[in-house]
Amino acid sequence: MLAAVRSAAVLGVEAFDVTVEVDSTRGLPQWTIVGMAANSVKESRERVAAALANAGIDLPPRRITCNLAPADVAKTGTAFDLPIAVAVLIAFDVLRQEQVRDMVFLGELGLDGSVRPVRGVLSVARRLAQSDNRPALVLPQGNVSEASLVRELALSAPACIGELVEWLRAGTLRRVDHVHGQSAPAPLADFSEVVGQASAKRALEIAAAGGHNVLLIGPPGAGKTMLARRLPSILPTMSEDEALEVTAIHSVAGLLNSQSPAAVVRPFRAPHHSVSTAGLVGGGSTPRPGEVSLAHHGVLFLDELLEFPRHTLEALRQPLEDGRVTIARALSSVTYPARFTLVAAMNPCPCGYHGDGARLCACGENDVRRYRSRLSGPLLDRIDLHLTLAPVPLRDLGGNAPAEPSIALRQRVESARALQRKRYAGTSNARCNAQASGRAILRLLARDARELLDSAAETLRLSARAYHRVAKVSRTIADLAQDQGVAAPHVAEALRYRPQIAT
Repeated sequence: MLAAVRSAAVLGVEAFDVTVEVDSTRGLPQWTIVGMAANSVKESRERVAAALANAGIDLPPRRITCNLAPADVAKTGTAFDLPIAVAVLIAFDVLRQEQVRDMVFLGELGLDGSVRPVRGVLSVARRLAQSDNRPALVLPQGNVSEASLVRELALSAPACIGELVEWLRAGTLRRVDHVHGQSAPAPLADFSEVVGQASAKRALEIAAAGGHNVLLIGPPGAGKTMLARRLPSILPTMSEDEALEVTAIHSVAGLLNSQSPAAVVRPFRAPHHSVSTAGLVGGGSTPRPGEVSLAHHGVLFLDELLEFPRHTLEALRQPLEDGRVTIARALSSVTYPARFTLVAAMNPCPCGYHGDGARLCACGENDVRRYRSRLSGPLLDRIDLHLTLAPVPLRDLGGNAPAEPSIALRQRVESARALQRKRYAGTSNARCNAQASGRAILRLLARDARELLDSAAETLRLSARAYHRVAKVSRTIADLAQDQGVAAPHVAEALRYRPQIAT
């Protein structure tokens, strides 16, 4: 007998429909799973057989063929265990086909028949909510809070396969209430704790307001890492769409907290410099999102930038430009979103004390030049704000003068972002100045500002990309001042952040 059950799979962060077809015929007892199934999917034969047996469901020995359609797209993961089990039960007349109409099944089965959480449920829920008939989603209990973020979808969460069979036989699929509670986010480090470094705070405020990339250069102890880790405290609040995008990526990566899955603050990712290229930008034999995608709508902090392998850093070029990563394989390609703000920190030389008048640098000029050459010109050109930090005098660290708190900086950032949302509403995919078209920004410059920018571009020999990035930073500075136009003082401040380190 032939049975068909609806399920879904995730490619990248987007879900697609999968039909699980099962045919049982006479012959030697054997399970065959086809449809470009990975090993994790083929192993479901043993999990499903043991789960059904331990649930007290005895099936006669027959030849079982399972097809996952469409058969020309690779299937991975363990989420097909539950739909395969349901389709097998229909094929053996334990259930009827009409009992699973308008239902989509996802879940991994334990050998005892329990239904266990899987990855990518939010992507599936978002897709089902956009369909015309909006089928009920049958999923593990551990994924209910994640799927509840999609309010329009009916959910059912059986604890085990035996319980699901009882519900389907009775014709009363038990629905679960959506879980909307979420824990309060952990407190963020505050800029009020930072002594001095007024220019660095100003640069990070501009970066937060316009989504600009930042490079901090300075000796050990200058406060580069301390400043970068406080940037999330002044970032604007995520919109609902942004929060869902971030949560979907973390769901695919298996990083969600089942108790409070919704992303409530912008992500801050700080990978170690030993990270692989696949770990940074995504990939692997079974493609997974990398750190650049996990930092989507947030911050990617690369501390000790020049300790990263050069080929790993060069992989950042395309994500920084396009806001996405495409991983191509022989049979398919996967695209992950990667719209993040890059904050990088580096020492000026191998010993760290080049240019520090208080301590003697032990590096020769060739050592400094060789060290800085690890950062290529094309990657350096994609960083909007370049800032050199000096250590804060030790006698100032114990001062009692209050520093401006993060809440004050964040209010200015939110006001600037509000202007940008209004400016780009309905005109482009840009959400902030850093994502806007360079030509569109140039049209906003006053005549004196344009003349100053043109003159500086010739003197500093700026590339076309750097030219546009200075204009974008100028627009952000004007937004922070609540100015409608971009004047020469705004461009002058933006040019202060364009010094090039020797490469």
